[in-house]
Amino acid sequence: MLKVKNGDLDKLGLLFERYHRPLFGFLFHMTGQRELSEDMVQNVFYRVLKYRHTFRGDGEFKTWMYHMARNVINDNGRSLKRSVRQQELTEYNTENVGGGFAADESIHKKQELATLRNAMAKLSEESREVLILSKFQELKYNEIAEIMDITEGAVKVRVHRAINQLKNMYLQIAN
Repeated sequence: MLKVKNGDLDKLGLLFERYHRPLFGFLFHMTGQRELSEDMVQNVFYRVLKYRHTFRGDGEFKTWMYHMARNVINDNGRSLKRSVRQQELTEYNTENVGGGFAADESIHKKQELATLRNAMAKLSEESREVLILSKFQELKYNEIAEIMDITEGAVKVRVHRAINQLKNMYLQIAN
């Protein structure tokens, strides 16, 4: 990123190749909308280019990038409704799965995954965001703290609370 900041714009393609998938994953988990998430990835990298002069280089690029992604989400509306697509969540065709025990197990796993995604969708944006960053994006608490402009201790508390909320939501939906 320091090379991009100093005018070597060809290096932006390398950053895109390295980070667009995890960034898409974060945005998709936050919005639940594939097309919107793809547009937002492009918007984040446009902003990386536009605001490259603000990158200080004292922290990791991915932390700075996720901070920009949060701003893109906010610019798209804080009240962005999660339109979890039920057909994506439960889209499986039992005819395509072979018969027997393996088929039953496969269907059961898909149902559990759909229940988990529905539970994630019901969490507050703050809880969903901290879980996505910590569990799906596998960021360290200090990185999340920097992205969210909070202390590392606050991140630990939010992750713990979000996991408990997710567990309760999951159990409510599953029963």
